[in-house]
Amino acid sequence: MKYFDRSRMQYSRLSDRKNKVVIAESCIYPETDTTVISRAVSERAATIAPEILRAREQKKSIMIVFGAHLIKNGLGKLLGEFARNGWVTHLATNGAGVIHDWEFAYQGQSSENVRENVQHGRFGTWQETGLNINLGLAVGAYEGLGYGESIGSMINRQGLLIPTREELKETITAPFSTASKVPMWKRGAASDLLELLDELDIKSGWYAVQHRFPEYSIQATAYKLGIPFTSHPMFGHDIIYTHTANRGSVIGRTAERDFLSFVQSVANLEGGVYLSVGSAVMSPMIFEKSLSMARNVALQSGNDIRNCGIHVVDLQEETWDWSTGEPPMDNPAYYLRFMKSFNRMGCRLDYTSADNRAFFIALYRALRKLDPEAERRWNG
Repeated sequence: MKYFDRSRMQYSRLSDRKNKVVIAESCIYPETDTTVISRAVSERAATIAPEILRAREQKKSIMIVFGAHLIKNGLGKLLGEFARNGWVTHLATNGAGVIHDWEFAYQGQSSENVRENVQHGRFGTWQETGLNINLGLAVGAYEGLGYGESIGSMINRQGLLIPTREELKETITAPFSTASKVPMWKRGAASDLLELLDELDIKSGWYAVQHRFPEYSIQATAYKLGIPFTSHPMFGHDIIYTHTANRGSVIGRTAERDFLSFVQSVANLEGGVYLSVGSAVMSPMIFEKSLSMARNVALQSGNDIRNCGIHVVDLQEETWDWSTGEPPMDNPAYYLRFMKSFNRMGCRLDYTSADNRAFFIALYRALRKLDPEAERRWNG
């Protein structure tokens, strides 16, 4: 079997790319935003808000799982307000959500012209994005961090601390014994990082990555507040895979930690709230496995996960004719297929057709009305 050699690739400067979204212009401020919100969306938000506050009071999971368009629509800063006020305990997205959030923090712009750049072999071939995110993940993997946590840490610290070659070699070759303090995963992560540093000729010590707009990054906010922000990528889906710095072992190591963090939050979902917004494939797929795992353990001690609110929001209307069989994964009815079993468990569930901006503005306003002591900490 032959494999493509990424070392032959040519990468362009991110500053030379034309972007469709400038975060300072698209950022949502719910106090002054003029987005038209339908009565149905306002009413749905009004029913979800008290559920969130009850879950917060009872210290139960409040999970918001979303697709990348939510970030591109300028909602990252608003999600930061949810985090600061305790209205969310776990944030999760796909690989693209991480990339858009990072590019906004780094240069204040994101979202390239896919059609045009594919035609010229330039789609996703951006040096700063590919190098910094992949290197950030490799360092994070060595430090024991997850995928989203690694990037949030890099943004907050404005760079990465690159270990010395000697430290990495000592980690790799540490004696194999029960008394050894070097776990096997760390040896593997050290090997990955050492190979990457040598191939790209990156020096040890402080590796500065200046993020000029960190206030717009929900990853950075979550990391600062100690709230899980997990990423659930699919290999080959994101532009960072085009870069020679990409390592599958690093992706797997950090993404596995994020998945297990996700399952841990699902395990605390009894009495909690699960919000799935604009993620027609990733959210239901990882949720159904996570719920099964969490219930597997809970049932062993006589417990269960039956009392939770599951709320799905997407642009498409749910119009599937169930007499024709099961819906495809890209149809919003797919949500309802996997949610039907949760309904039998006693979970409250619903589907709302709405733009994610309108939904989160409505939900923020509903929460502010019920939680007047919540602090506003806008930076803009």
